Amino acid sequence: MQKHPDFKNLYIVDHPLVSDKLTRMRDKNTGMADFRRLLKEIGMLIGYEATSRLETELKSIETPMQKMEAPALKGKPPVIVPILRAGQGMAEGLAELLYDSAVGYVGVYRDEETHRPVEYLKKLPPYEDQNWIVVDPMLATGHSSEYAFKLLSDHGVPLEKMIFMALVASPEGVRVVEESCPGLPVFIGALDERLNEDAFILPGLGDAGDRLYGTT
Repeated sequence: MQKHPDFKNLYIVDHPLVSDKLTRMRDKNTGMADFRRLLKEIGMLIGYEATSRLETELKSIETPMQKMEAPALKGKPPVIVPILRAGQGMAEGLAELLYDSAVGYVGVYRDEETHRPVEYLKKLPPYEDQNWIVVDPMLATGHSSEYAFKLLSDHGVPLEKMIFMALVASPEGVRVVEESCPGLPVFIGALDERLNEDAFILPGLGDAGDRLYGTT
């Protein structure tokens, strides 16, 4: 993992397995079933790095040999919040690591003319001083992510308790997140070139939700 020099809180998970799986996902010939499996696997790999800052505390346990003080995650496990639809596929991999985490949902779709998010679902567990990990494969304009962070803030989650995970990001989207949520750590698999006139990431991988669920 490396911190990107042009952004304050952007971390690129450049692990060979992430790079290889992302290349296969970018390929337009990769079918729905493989795309779905690869997204889940990458969610687990990026999630491994995104959770590296979680605090631990010592816990008294007894091994088959003796008692000991062993490190364990501090407090309640993080809440996983996928931005629907595509965030669900990536969140499934993260949930393999955090199997006792609660899962909240933010559903937004993009207005095709304004490229702004329109909310259609919000279902969140109560905030109890735990970390919240927001998941969306594509950080394009950054507006959907920015909207999700505001929903969490209104729900009582402080910015310092939020983490963001994405698969592919545009420089434009990263700037929006950094300006609206200073200090928020962002973990991604790749920083792509730019957005096109329709606000899709280039070279990107197309519409992640459509490729994940076989829709058009």
